[in-house]
Amino acid sequence: MERHSLPDDETTDSTRGRRPRRRTVLIATALVLSVAAGTGVAAQSGLLSFSDGCKGSAVRIDLAASPDIAPAVRAVADDARRNRVTSDGRCVDVRVDARENYEIADGLATGTSAPDYEVWLPDSDVWVERALDAGDGVALTPAGNAATTPVTLAAVPAAGTKLGWPEKTYTWAELTGAAAGKDALRLGAADPSRSATGLLAFSSVVGSTREEDPDSDSRIAATAEALAERVSESDGQVVRSLVRGTSDNARGNEAVFLTEQAAFVHNSADDGGSDLQLFYPTDAAPVLNYPLNLVNEPDLTTEESRAAMRFVSLLNEDGPQRTMAEHGFRTGHSVVPGGLVRTAGGRAPQPFALTKAQPPAADMVDETLGMWTVTVQDARLTVVVDTSESMAGPVPGRGGESRMDVTKTSMLQTLAQFTPADEVGLWDFAAGLDGAKDFRKLAETAPLGERAKDGVVHRESLSDAVSALAPVPTGSATGMYDTTLAAFKEAQSSYVSGKCNAVIILSGGPDTDTAARTALMDELRKLADPRRPVPLIAIAVGPEADREEMDEVARITGGAGYEVSDPSEIQAVMIEAIMSVGGTKR
Repeated sequence: MERHSLPDDETTDSTRGRRPRRRTVLIATALVLSVAAGTGVAAQSGLLSFSDGCKGSAVRIDLAASPDIAPAVRAVADDARRNRVTSDGRCVDVRVDARENYEIADGLATGTSAPDYEVWLPDSDVWVERALDAGDGVALTPAGNAATTPVTLAAVPAAGTKLGWPEKTYTWAELTGAAAGKDALRLGAADPSRSATGLLAFSSVVGSTREEDPDSDSRIAATAEALAERVSESDGQVVRSLVRGTSDNARGNEAVFLTEQAAFVHNSADDGGSDLQLFYPTDAAPVLNYPLNLVNEPDLTTEESRAAMRFVSLLNEDGPQRTMAEHGFRTGHSVVPGGLVRTAGGRAPQPFALTKAQPPAADMVDETLGMWTVTVQDARLTVVVDTSESMAGPVPGRGGESRMDVTKTSMLQTLAQFTPADEVGLWDFAAGLDGAKDFRKLAETAPLGERAKDGVVHRESLSDAVSALAPVPTGSATGMYDTTLAAFKEAQSSYVSGKCNAVIILSGGPDTDTAARTALMDELRKLADPRRPVPLIAIAVGPEADREEMDEVARITGGAGYEVSDPSEIQAVMIEAIMSVGGTKR
């Protein structure tokens, strides 16, 4: 049998870069020691018992697992019951339920559903980070990893031949480049907002494309748009989206982002479908790492905690690891079985045993998800512009143009990039601008393609309102904090699910009302709702505006503060900011 070395960093007990929560470090250390020491040492310590009979009733443990690994884990759990595996003399009864990863992550993050399981096994740390970063209602204790599988590109035979499989190799950027042009490959993916496979593959495309061309955002956007046209809701559906046999069905995909394990399962089935051929990009494949987590471990009984630890250690024993391999997963062994790779559709010289890519940084994943969201979902933005005297100052090197002049030009350029379905509204603000109020609503937040009763399209009326913006002689005070709160409240009250809701604040000067700032931050902490997120994007136009203070306020809502020295940079910053918040759960 052909055997290929697996890099040392591709073991199943990989370290995850996540901040510790509650008893995380202590329990994680105990679990790692338990797994590393083996069941013999554990039995000697009295933690485990391997008697022929079970003393007392079994300890029930519910485990929620990613749908792809659930069958393998269920097989291990069934064997454990048949073999009467025990913990402290009591049988370990693990019941495995297949659950969609994104649904559990979102439920834990928002607190909309109480966990009815003691162990969670998603396919990637992506979901663990989402659950932890979006809320503090749950404690997740890392407990090692069950298996791994690389993310690849799978092609039907006709497409593989067209791409030169297996002799010709590609980077991620080159593979997706094959989906553009005259003879474009019909490339599909699972929705990156619901699939770690889709998200990590698209993140790899973004990183690879930027590595080849730093000024490649337009290419990346085009790739996202192409994928959006052929996206599937789940990993299971993306396999079913492939062309079957020799059919030339134009609606079917010729290639998809897929894991090696999913291709193994597909090619192992005798259902009349064509075997897939796998491309392993030369700039390395990200890996699904199947992290085990104890859920709300401090609330578990001692018996439950020990039984869960017993099952975790069992998953890393030779027998269960063979079960994982039989289901197409890579395990903690030092080699990649050649039979697994061949069945999955891999052939030399495809570099399936190359050192895997470093896990993408959290900000890279967030940016990629934001870019995807902005591509496939409409935006709903309320743009709030400073019209105090601070915006009347000249911009150096711009021929006497004021900050307001350049800001308006940049805003109009940005507006041209939005689609008719995107919703945009406009406010302006300055201290005492409208009697007792510091702000005015100049245009409702509405779809740009919407036609008013007078027949004027909203994009046209909004452009006219932007062009009419002018500094007002109310002094240098901006009234920004009161305005920000009012705009946030209205955007949240009119929140539209399924869209990228945000408030963009453009300010050229500071707001010196410290009491208003404190009141704003206190109120935002009460109002911010992860189930109805409205991130604030605060852009300081020029050095007089305090970016750090604006950033501190914006981050309460999941947004951020930015600074531009030249208002002509506003367009690029606005797009970047919208992408950065686009991955916020809606």
